[in-house]
Amino acid sequence: MTVAMKRALKVADEVWIVAALLHKENPSRVDFTVGEIMERARQETAAGDLRAGVYVHVVQHCVANRPPNPGRYRMLVETGKNKRRLFRPGDPYHSDREGGKSQPSKDDIPSRYHGLIDWYNSEYASRPLRAEEDPLLALRGSGKKIWANEHADEYVRRLRGGWE
Repeated sequence: MTVAMKRALKVADEVWIVAALLHKENPSRVDFTVGEIMERARQETAAGDLRAGVYVHVVQHCVANRPPNPGRYRMLVETGKNKRRLFRPGDPYHSDREGGKSQPSKDDIPSRYHGLIDWYNSEYASRPLRAEEDPLLALRGSGKKIWANEHADEYVRRLRGGWE
């Protein structure tokens, strides 16, 4: 990316491009660490230094399920501590981010990245979430060992046994 392109490109759009590149290059991966996203951003910034705002956009400004501060972007989703993935329609997001931008417009990014928008809309955004990508679905079965040899009603009675 040339210095002139970087100046015209919004930092949020740059973050989306980098995350989309990671997903497209690593289709079996569910999410990426903030460090991996930052490293890919450095690789994409061949003509100059990484802009200071990229980190805060990856950590906060672009993250749909965090309170907006100040932007309302919904470009990434926090999937765990220090983990992010691209936002998909239907993902949960903070209510104050309602209507926030979730992907760049082709008019706002360099033409060499236009294919990412097409890939996102036709493949990534339309793909249903796998259980391991949804934090609630990922909990399925996590407590089954607690009462594996005990009926659920007996387990609850035993827990409540000392209550008055």
